[in-house]
Amino acid sequence: MQNLLLRRVPLPRPRIRLVPNPHSAAPRRNFHISTTRASMDPKPVASTSQPATTALDAPHAAPVADKPKQQQQKKAKVAAAEAAHPLELQPKPEFFEHRIKMYDQLKAEYEEFVKAQPREEITVTLPDGAERKGTSWETSPMDIAREISKGLADKVVIAKVDGHLWDLERPLEKSAKLELLDFDHPEGKRVFWHSSAHVLGEAAERHYGCHLCLGPPTDEGFFYEMATDRPVQPGDYPALEKLSDMAIKDKQKFERLVVSKENLLKMFNYNKYKQYLIQSKIPDGESTTVYRCGPMIDLCVGPHIPHTGRIKAMMVSKSSASYFLGDQANDTLQRIYGISFPDKKQLSEHKAFLAEAAKRDHRKIGKEQELFFFHDLSPGSCFFLPHGTRIYNTLVELMRSEYFKRGYQEVISPNMYNAKLWETSGHWANYKDDMFALNIEKENWALKPMNCPGHCLIFDSRDRSYRELPIRMAEFGIIHRNEASGALSGLTRVRRFVQDDTHIFCMPSQVEDEMAGLFDFMQHVYGIFGFDFHLELSTRPEKFLGEVETWNAAEEQLKQALEKYYPNKWELNPGDGAFYGPKIDITIRDALKRSYQCATIQLDFQLPQRFNLKYRGSDEKKDEAGKTDEATVNRPIIIHRAILGSIERFVAIATEHFAGKWPFWLSPRQVLVIPVANPYKDYASQVAERLSAQGLFADVDNGDNTLQKKIRNGEIAQYNFILVVGETELETQSVNVRNRDDVGTKARSATIPLAEITEKLVKLKEARSLKNQLD
Repeated sequence: MQNLLLRRVPLPRPRIRLVPNPHSAAPRRNFHISTTRASMDPKPVASTSQPATTALDAPHAAPVADKPKQQQQKKAKVAAAEAAHPLELQPKPEFFEHRIKMYDQLKAEYEEFVKAQPREEITVTLPDGAERKGTSWETSPMDIAREISKGLADKVVIAKVDGHLWDLERPLEKSAKLELLDFDHPEGKRVFWHSSAHVLGEAAERHYGCHLCLGPPTDEGFFYEMATDRPVQPGDYPALEKLSDMAIKDKQKFERLVVSKENLLKMFNYNKYKQYLIQSKIPDGESTTVYRCGPMIDLCVGPHIPHTGRIKAMMVSKSSASYFLGDQANDTLQRIYGISFPDKKQLSEHKAFLAEAAKRDHRKIGKEQELFFFHDLSPGSCFFLPHGTRIYNTLVELMRSEYFKRGYQEVISPNMYNAKLWETSGHWANYKDDMFALNIEKENWALKPMNCPGHCLIFDSRDRSYRELPIRMAEFGIIHRNEASGALSGLTRVRRFVQDDTHIFCMPSQVEDEMAGLFDFMQHVYGIFGFDFHLELSTRPEKFLGEVETWNAAEEQLKQALEKYYPNKWELNPGDGAFYGPKIDITIRDALKRSYQCATIQLDFQLPQRFNLKYRGSDEKKDEAGKTDEATVNRPIIIHRAILGSIERFVAIATEHFAGKWPFWLSPRQVLVIPVANPYKDYASQVAERLSAQGLFADVDNGDNTLQKKIRNGEIAQYNFILVVGETELETQSVNVRNRDDVGTKARSATIPLAEITEKLVKLKEARSLKNQLD
């Protein structure tokens, strides 16, 4: 029965393209599938920015759609889809019966194998040290859960046996340590969503008669890719959800079966995508597993929940086109996304979350507030409009002000380099596909995907002494990364962006102090925005440069720094380091508790060696010819660091975090001055000019709208303060102040002298406060 021994052959995770997170300071090995939002490509908008004296009107308001009409049109499309295509394909595809017949035969053989295994007493050790007795090849993790309590048995999603995920109903084969995980555990949630993907796959097979490809869990649910004879439409969603509900009500068991490569090729002989995966990922003579739920049988290493009935709420969220294995040269597929929960209340909460997230979508707010747009003639490259540029520049100014205080030196390096640079750095071998390469005068060149190699050239541009170190080199460099078009998403995933990138060249003895300074820098900046954060140490990936011993030393230094400054407040993320060094990834959480990886701190021993960087140390020795003894060569360590990460991406995060209600210091529209009547227009302009002279973004509305209309326009445009001026204000050289965040206050507020309000507004800007309050 050797061929029945499980070989866990990891199937390739669907990918759009092997491109690292474009908004961290260095490449990552885990590549995000485009699962955050459905593709939404904002159309170009005309810039309506005008001088400060222009009246504000409709451009700042979101267009009000005819909702009843839209709802009727949507219902009509759904009805048309239901009429055109039946709920379930009839007759059923022939491969249904073929798979089940072969599965039943192999299952019977496997059950005979299990019966023949010797039964022995085993000990199951729980996390608290308690022990339970059982029988090998009979006692399952679910049996242990039932012994403990019925409530636990009902709640648990998956087991972990000796550190490996294990089906709850799968018998234990020997004594082991056992953990029981529920939906709230990250691994439990992924298993739950993976099982839900199989339910969605079953529904898709029954509705379309499609050939399934890959169906993994994601950070926000799951998806399944498939080859169909027609594109998936929103009108198909009700049918898919109904078929999923039918599978859930049937409480179909997830059954695991080990199958040889030879039999897998026969079982999936109708599906060329499964054939490719089997041929390319499973060695000859080896085996892997399939899972069955109802009529659906799929190539899968699992594990899964006990049965489909554990899924209490499920919805189809969106669909899109994709390529098999993310390669544009391969077939075009259909990808259907979904999400599920073990409680209907959680789905209701999720829908409320989606509604709030839609209101906060940076693409929507960016259009309404005229901050930025994208154009098909330059995909993935943002056009920042004047008000968006104000936000962008304010973020850069924030970082520059901190650089000055913290001893950073700002530099500017080229955007394009000869390929020889990237060959030296290792990027040409490890990252070439993700770069924009050009052939110029019969030589290869490329736009830079990161700043570090250029900074190495700057460091090496002259002789360096240990007395100069550390050198903290900062650059707001323009970066280009060749993201696949299907992966582009607003400002969160772009091809052209700028990073708040720095590289610290230091001696080994200075690493600890530099790490302390970086942690302080990070806490200070994130504190300004009200972000809390989470830290992970990402270690050596499978594909790496240098020696293992060097990596081990670098990882140990980062561990020591984390334990010193954040004891027991960080997690290990094995195998996710950059190809040239381990790193600390910092994930922030916004107002909706969504996580984003922005900051990164990386320790690099490789680039200094590859670029032969060195500095004169106090212990340097020279031979008779005056050459430095190689044994005494001192190489710097490079610490890569980004805090905001991509400025573009951070603008998106901040937009959604604040829901477009910008804190005063970051706001592109800080003050709007409104005269109550024509005689006071000149005074309103004078007030705006005085505030603008103090570096504030002040506009005046001297248009023809009524006072109420002007105030309403200012509120919609999210001005932090509206200053109303009339006869009293003119005579006393004062203003009447309305605060954006004083909700419901429509009455006339107190009059404040112009000099006093100017001083208070300047102080509020300098304080970088999150509160829109005047002291």
